[in-house]
Amino acid sequence: MNLKAAYQKYTLEFKIPGGTSRGILHDKDTFFLIIKENGKLGIGECSLFRGLSIDDRPDYENKLQWACDHIQLGKDQLYDHLRAYPSIQIGIETAFKSLESSNLFDLFPSKFTKSEKSISINGLVWMGTLDFMKNQIKDKLSQGFNCIKIKIGAINFLLELELIKLIRKEFSSSEIEIRVDANGAYSFSEVLEKLKRLSDFELHSIEQPIKQGQWQEMARLCEESPLPIALDEELIGVFEESKKYDLLNTIKPQYIILKPSLIGGFEGSDQWIRLAKKHTTDWWITSALESNIGLNAIAQYTYSKNNNNPQGLGTGSLFNNNIPSPLEVCNGNLNYNTNKKWNLDMIKF
Repeated sequence: MNLKAAYQKYTLEFKIPGGTSRGILHDKDTFFLIIKENGKLGIGECSLFRGLSIDDRPDYENKLQWACDHIQLGKDQLYDHLRAYPSIQIGIETAFKSLESSNLFDLFPSKFTKSEKSISINGLVWMGTLDFMKNQIKDKLSQGFNCIKIKIGAINFLLELELIKLIRKEFSSSEIEIRVDANGAYSFSEVLEKLKRLSDFELHSIEQPIKQGQWQEMARLCEESPLPIALDEELIGVFEESKKYDLLNTIKPQYIILKPSLIGGFEGSDQWIRLAKKHTTDWWITSALESNIGLNAIAQYTYSKNNNNPQGLGTGSLFNNNIPSPLEVCNGNLNYNTNKKWNLDMIKF
């Protein structure tokens, strides 16, 4: 193989700071991985999520440079070498798939990439003041979303209940599906009572109510909670298939949420999906604040999985300086509009 590779750092700027229980996000670094072979290009994205990714390490860029220097090893060997760096793994997977495709961005050709089908997604509501969250919810409902995901755990719990109550006064659970995401904000001693209060509003599920790593406590919650539980952060850093099996077998969650950039890309996601089916655990896929380069790859992969749950793929519109692309959100769906073109002027090839 006559392969060469380089990476480029790129800082995404939020239009509105994003509030989570881990703090407020104003910008986010990501890295584009570009490979070349005999004049042909491939591009992938290594979306490091600081404070959350298992590969948020001081040597991250050194490892990314190592991958570029050893690109001749090929996708499979590089993927295996980079097990502790899932966001680089998906960048490698995507860049090679891009290189091999007839079109730089047509990675998983389908009715989605032909603009014939769309992907149902949830509308994301960030944490903030009560008024700020109310305005976001109104905005999402006016945009035609029938599934919204609300970040909770940062403001007063009673105010959060009031917020959800306002939605339920106007929309039943058959009209609007509500998911909440606690990002591990609650202690085990208090969480069951909170879950009982939340369940009064016929919510779809709650993501990661307690911090990851508490398998026995989470197993008890999944057994006793009146509200279905979805594991998210719990999956991060679980690399071995045997440990993935043990996690699902111990906790028995109702759902798992797959963030390919945090769990080893497409191969890592495929492994979780296979194991989830054995445990009758349902799942959906969520982006992890990638630019449109990474979001495009994850969206195309997601469509190929034929999962009917609303997916968490609506993050492309969060940034002022995202890469212009055919991806667009309309009436609560993610579409690939073939009439719109990619603009890569911001990327140095």
